[in-house]
Order: sequence, then C-alpha cells, then structure tokens
Amino acid sequence: MNEHSLSMRLERVAALVPAGARLADIGSDHAYLPVALMHRGVITAAVAGEIAGTPFLAAERTVRDNGLGEGITVRLANGLAAIELQDGINAVTMCGMGGETIRDILEAGRAHLNGTERLILQPNGGEQPLRQWLMVNGYSILHEEVLRENRFDYEIIVAERVGPVTYTPQELYFGPVHLQARSPAFLAKWQRKLRLRQRTLASFAHARQAVPEDKLQSLTRQVHWIKEVLA
Repeated sequence: MNEHSLSMRLERVAALVPAGARLADIGSDHAYLPVALMHRGVITAAVAGEIAGTPFLAAERTVRDNGLGEGITVRLANGLAAIELQDGINAVTMCGMGGETIRDILEAGRAHLNGTERLILQPNGGEQPLRQWLMVNGYSILHEEVLRENRFDYEIIVAERVGPVTYTPQELYFGPVHLQARSPAFLAKWQRKLRLRQRTLASFAHARQAVPEDKLQSLTRQVHWIKEVLA
C-alpha cells in the first residue's frame, strides 16, 4: 500500500470523504489517505496528525515527496490536539484503531471539535462502545458498512452531530444502519460471529471452573440477538 494504491479499507473511507472537505486524518501513519485525496482533487486541505515520532516522520516524508506541503500540514500531537481553529476542519478520519481507542480520542479531544465535522471512523472491533459515545454526544450514524479484507471483518461508521439521538441496545450492538440494510457482508460477518459465540458457550458448559453468571448471561443474550437478526 502507498499513496497511489490504498488498501480496500482506506479506499472505502476515501469514498466517504465529502468533496471539497478540509480533512483531519488522526493517526495518519504515512499520510497515505490525505495525500491520495489531495492528488485526486477531493479535498482542499488536510492535517495529518500523529502521536508517535516514527510515523510522524514517515508522514512528513510522504507529503514532501509528493510536493503537497502547501496543502497538507503534518503535526506531532496527541489525537485531536492536531486540529487548530484556523484549520477550518469539516471532516475527521480515524482508521485502523480499536473502537475504544477512537472513543477515547474523541472524548479527550472534544474541545478541538466544533460539532459540524463529519466523522468517518474505521474501528478494528469495539464498535459498540464507539456507537455509545456517538449517541451520548448527539451524533447520528448516517452510514455503516462492513468489508472483509485479509480474512478479517472491518466496519466503517460515518456520523454527524445533529442533537439528541437514541439507539436501542441492539442498534448499538449491531449498528442502526446495518439493521436496516442487512447487507450480505453484514450478515456473513454475524454468521461467523454466531459460530464463535456458540463454540464459546459450549466450552463454558464443559469448563471445570464455574463461569461468572453475568458473563454467561451476556453471551447468551448476544447469541439470541444474533439469531434474531439472521432469522
């Protein structure tokens, strides 16, 4: 993968960035996403934020080698602290982190968001706590998709702040848009998840040590929900 040939996941994220956006790519790594979007004329400006020195230097090199220093600013910063008021950011991407990590970055950096940004998030698991944060903070989930790459299921969540929003426990677990669309990729993901959870329940039944009741109830409830969705 490079700035000319993005991974499938980053291509799907790129397709969801609004035309003319001023983008903040948090955890930008090599800055492949903002550089690709700038080359394609999709975005007008970008900030590539990195917390670690090595990927920060890699991002600087990618931007410099592509002659895009005027349009893309690379900053060494913790999460959303990479965003400054004068940047005029209206789209934020965060890709390839756990959902809890993305949630924590959003929570810690709320002061750097003005509430008008589109959030385009690609969590590696942990979607439920991320959706919970979005709901609590008034973000409506506009788009969700599942894609399978290298034998792993990945999700993309697009959200914008609209005011109070309420999701049911099942919507937080599966995704409100997913439950409406029920795409083949979504159903295939949960068929695989169901098999894993059923195997776990079976192993609990044969475990020598007692399994905590709350853990057993939680897993049983998940299996019930998944069966309902797949029915």
